[in-house]
Amino acid sequence: MRTGAENLLKVATNQKVREQVRLELSFVNSDLQMLKEELEGLNISVGVYQSAEEAFTIPLIPLGLKETKDVDFSVVLKDFILEHYSEDSFLYEDEIADLMDLRQACRTPSRDEAGVELLMSYFIQLGFVETRFFPPTQQMGLLFTWYDSLTGVPVSQQNLLLEKASVLFNTGALYTQIGTRCNRQTQAGLESAVDAFQRAAGVLSYLKETFTHTPSYDMSPAMLGVLVKMMLAQAQESVFEKISLSGIRNEFFMLVKVAQEAAKVGEVYQQLHTAMSQAPVKENVPYSWASLACVKAHHYEALAHYFTATLLIDHRLKPGADVDHQEKCLSQLYDCMPEGLTPLATLKNDQQRRLPPGSWNCGPLGKSHLRRAVGHHEESVREASLCKKLRDIEVLQEVLAAAHQRSRLKYAQHQEDDDLLNLIDTPSIVAKTEQEVEMILPQFSKLTVTDFFQKLGPLSVFSANKRWTPPRSIHFTAEEGDLGFTLRGNAPVQVHFLDPYCSAALAGAKEGDYIVSIHAADCKWLTVSEVMKLLKSFGEDEIEMKVVSLLDSTSSMHNKCATYSVGMQKTYSMICLAIDDDEKTDGKAKKISKKLSFLSWGTSKNRQKSASTLCLPSAGVARPQVKKKLPSPFSLLNSDSSLY
Repeated sequence: MRTGAENLLKVATNQKVREQVRLELSFVNSDLQMLKEELEGLNISVGVYQSAEEAFTIPLIPLGLKETKDVDFSVVLKDFILEHYSEDSFLYEDEIADLMDLRQACRTPSRDEAGVELLMSYFIQLGFVETRFFPPTQQMGLLFTWYDSLTGVPVSQQNLLLEKASVLFNTGALYTQIGTRCNRQTQAGLESAVDAFQRAAGVLSYLKETFTHTPSYDMSPAMLGVLVKMMLAQAQESVFEKISLSGIRNEFFMLVKVAQEAAKVGEVYQQLHTAMSQAPVKENVPYSWASLACVKAHHYEALAHYFTATLLIDHRLKPGADVDHQEKCLSQLYDCMPEGLTPLATLKNDQQRRLPPGSWNCGPLGKSHLRRAVGHHEESVREASLCKKLRDIEVLQEVLAAAHQRSRLKYAQHQEDDDLLNLIDTPSIVAKTEQEVEMILPQFSKLTVTDFFQKLGPLSVFSANKRWTPPRSIHFTAEEGDLGFTLRGNAPVQVHFLDPYCSAALAGAKEGDYIVSIHAADCKWLTVSEVMKLLKSFGEDEIEMKVVSLLDSTSSMHNKCATYSVGMQKTYSMICLAIDDDEKTDGKAKKISKKLSFLSWGTSKNRQKSASTLCLPSAGVARPQVKKKLPSPFSLLNSDSSLY
């Protein structure tokens, strides 16, 4: 609406029209600003997702879940099953209902691993649905609508690209909420927080690299890049808290370690704040997020200088100390020592104090670090006071005030009248960590998900990419035990080497036909040996066999499954499927193991609807036919299958 009004304002020449448009624009901009402020308030409402334990720690930032509208799959999928697969669509009502129930459950997932599993299960299920029901050259008429988590603007598309990307985003967002809910007063809780933020960064990075043309701004490459940096920064902050959880002892090596760890956290938050301040993300990043990143950058930089000052002022080289080790640690604390100072001379504090006036000693250097610490603390307090959202977070104000007061007291204890005459440039502290945080990419292959619509047949053959003839009934008999043809391939089995004068050929069978049923027994998932055994069991009695034939020349799945949306450039989804090599070569049969289904399908027409899809996975009434374990679409993911 705003874009249309702005365009009208540019081309309108009538003064009254222009005034009316300006008035409408002011209302629209005002409403959008209010909505943005409300969303920002929700996004920075850290109290909603923080740990319930009382903690004297700086809050972390969780991401809010994207909202969506209801989608009715039933009509579209039923029509496609009837027209494309020539099957009775009413036989799949339960499966369609299960898909819709799963989607509905994903709108309100629990804030734990079960919720993550639920979202990832739906994401994988969408891969099956896309391959079975979404041809690359046809719009299905389903409209998916999702709301931007930062701006609240709705985005709609008629393909699964937006749906899949939004589910991935919510998976990453859920990990952030799990991370902020962890108890940061325990070692196990902090380790869980580090893991959760690393996994959130991995999911968001995977989303950024795989779906590069999502129309929603919160999933744009630039914004996702900032969110990944934010998750890794929070993971690094949790590493620092884990190291200092048991207390920071006033020991030389301990102080060197925590000083460099604090410098590392300050460094990553400074990089995050810089990224948040750049176009094009600057306008849509919540102001409170950018402010908190700036506050933490100054806060942890101040801690690094405070700990360095403490080790320089409080610790002197003692007889019997490991001089070489201490000298090496101190030299690694800086990129280069201040002019006129050496690590060994700095450690020999007592001797340094007896040097002539003008010679450097650890007193001025230590106090210069304290002045730097006080300066950073003052800046962090000032930044926090400029943002209303941060001013309302009491624990944040308490932490900043306590750290600031500690540095001021330390400086006051060692302040001397001639300090202004001994001002030196405080060297920067080298950022270093014992645990460099890294993204943990989503591992879809570890999650077992059963295709709801596996009754349609093996996914590599019975897909939306292929067009089939309606099933043809072939009535024939085996003459003296000879069927008149051979079989090849794994499920589904094909007619091969057909004798043109045999009973089956005269009844309409063709070489290359796929056998889908024999006397109403579904054969789509049966192997060569199982189909041959079933055929021979009839002896010389008449056999009713149903077969289907491909209508196009494509005999195998493409490496890329395309999804095309009107008004958008052509993109390729990440679903990559491949035909089993045996179907291309000798057609030798392999035994197919049975697999427990996600939900149960019964044979009774009036059976009750199966249990909720929230229970993953469950065993129920077994299907009469043998089921083949479907490969996950992601186990065959190729590097060239990302969206472009």
